[in-house]
Amino acid sequence: MTFSIVGRSADGAAVGVAVASKFLGVGAAVPAAQADVGAVATQSYANLAYRPQALALLGTGVPATLALAGLIAADGGPVTHRQAGIVGMSGPGATYTGPDCHDWAGGVAGDGYAAQGNMLAGPSVVASMERAWLDDASDLPYRLLAALRAGDLAGGDRRGRQSAALLVVSAGRGYGGTSDVWVDLRVDDHADPVGELGRLLEMHSLYFESPDPASLLPLDGPLAEEVRSRLAAAGFAGDDLDKDLASWAGVENLEMRVVAGSIDPLVLEHLRAANSALS
Repeated sequence: MTFSIVGRSADGAAVGVAVASKFLGVGAAVPAAQADVGAVATQSYANLAYRPQALALLGTGVPATLALAGLIAADGGPVTHRQAGIVGMSGPGATYTGPDCHDWAGGVAGDGYAAQGNMLAGPSVVASMERAWLDDASDLPYRLLAALRAGDLAGGDRRGRQSAALLVVSAGRGYGGTSDVWVDLRVDDHADPVGELGRLLEMHSLYFESPDPASLLPLDGPLAEEVRSRLAAAGFAGDDLDKDLASWAGVENLEMRVVAGSIDPLVLEHLRAANSALS
């Protein structure tokens, strides 16, 4: 009823899960992840206890393959209907598909990833996810999304589309460096949940990511005058340009992109769009 991928970043610092399904709020049931520990997806008559159990096992140093085998062995429920994928902070990922999962059902795993799905349009869904994962070199959130999108384009859940989610963790990568949750996005009920998830991820990057230092523009000369003028038009006309820009950016939820003495091109674009009449 669901297709998912668990994956680890190329530098080994982040792990996450991307999932989609014809199921309401799939993000509330399938994914779990913990920084410096690993990630797990549980689906198809999902046993939600797999989530804390898998992370506990991974946290003691048990590799993903053995952690998943332990979950299956200890499951007193309909294990032949279960499906799960696990990835740790090193080594190969692991996937399990019970023999009684609804067709088509199956999974693949390799170094740092595991992709799986059930009640799919066909084996091409998982194969497409794996190929997209291996071919992509983006940061982990976008790499997971690329794999999920490939599965969706290959037919995804054969019943249709409804929800999708993306969860990525990495030590200190959350908002303001005060959390390990890098990305936590859910589309609970939507005609195109994977597409909507992609739109939300772009917004997340704008509002929650810090700028690339190499892209910053010095806030001096004509650019400083333009920024000062635009801020004044927006009601932020003080004596300190850095302070005025930071105040405006905070109102616009762009505070993560403020760097004293310079301006992020994305912030400049946003400021220009906010008072385009000055152009």
